[in-house]
Amino acid sequence: MTTTKLLIASAILLAPFAVPGCSTAPTSESARTVQSADVDAFLTRVKEEDPSMKKFFESCEAFAAFPDIGKGGFILGGAYGKGQLRSKSGKLMGYCDVSQGSIGAQIGGQSFGEIVFFQTKEAMQEFKGGQFALAAQASAVAVKAGAGASADYQGGVAVFVVNPVGLMLEASVGGQQFSFRAASDVE
Repeated sequence: MTTTKLLIASAILLAPFAVPGCSTAPTSESARTVQSADVDAFLTRVKEEDPSMKKFFESCEAFAAFPDIGKGGFILGGAYGKGQLRSKSGKLMGYCDVSQGSIGAQIGGQSFGEIVFFQTKEAMQEFKGGQFALAAQASAVAVKAGAGASADYQGGVAVFVVNPVGLMLEASVGGQQFSFRAASDVE
């Protein structure tokens, strides 16, 4: 095995253990500005790709947008991405991240975006309180033209995955865990 392949395999195997050390909120004003621009561009792209998503943006209490989640695995897997929680009007409420660990038959890596819509204040408060997780059996809808028209909330939450890039073959069990930090707590 070449050194490069060995390093890549090691990074993939160690990714789930590195996730807890990541910071939820960007640490500088310039990083917050870049993240906001990334989230804005991501939301614009989602709305252009599927105009039927409008019903979720209008009916939600708030939504968490993650423009880029990286995922990789070889038997053990992990995923991590940063995003923002915004109100229905688009106002920044805070910063959030998503992490995922899994174990099972899997190999490869991919990158994707994700939007989690919260239909009720209770669902949003659960997310903000750090008690929110998507179980292994939670389903997500792939964003493509018309996908939003047939999707609906389940338990006050609707999850959409946007443009997976890469190759990830898996039959694994794992869930997503979210962290949140209010915008007012970040300086």
